[in-house]
Amino acid sequence: MRAFRRFARIRYALVMGAVLMATPTIAAAEPVGSAGQDRLVDVRTVLPDALIDLRYATADNFLGVRLYPPDARCLVHESLTAGLVESAKVLRAQGNRLVFWDCYRPHEVQVRMFEAVSDPAWVARPGNFARSHTAGRSVDVTLSDEAGALLDMGTDFDEFSPRAKAFATEGVGAEAQANRARLRTAMAAGGFTVYAGEWWHFDGPGAQVQRPILDVALS
Repeated sequence: MRAFRRFARIRYALVMGAVLMATPTIAAAEPVGSAGQDRLVDVRTVLPDALIDLRYATADNFLGVRLYPPDARCLVHESLTAGLVESAKVLRAQGNRLVFWDCYRPHEVQVRMFEAVSDPAWVARPGNFARSHTAGRSVDVTLSDEAGALLDMGTDFDEFSPRAKAFATEGVGAEAQANRARLRTAMAAGGFTVYAGEWWHFDGPGAQVQRPILDVALS
């Protein structure tokens, strides 16, 4: 049932973006957020053919409850947009598309996650600053084919096991290892670095720099 719900959401995104997918057009970025804060951009404004499947906007996540509003946007810092465009271009040429599972994550959500899983190896410890997801400078992504079907990556999102490590081989089939490598190569072309502990997590430039905590609405 979980797999069906994910597929249904992705198929919906596919239908809604079918025309744009045929001839992807990169629109001008539209920053959002309060004055004086880092400017965040809706991924859809720069990647209209991307598939957005924000898991935390549903109950289909490791906490089993909705953490984002159902109409949440996938927001990233504006410095990431050019790199995402490049990564998507590389994948598009191979018949693949980026699927976004998480982007900017509000600080209070990070706190709730760490309270549930207090292991920094899997959930970053929140502090008095923003970095990575809470700064909008990291993304959680996977791959689909042109029709929107997810590729085999060896594990689901947020599987807290050794198999979820980016370079894991034990318990991860050859096809999944190849798909992970394809994703890493494409993301590296856009300037992103994979987090070794999670094959789906990629840091943009400056992701680990400590910054003021953001308070940007997701919807």
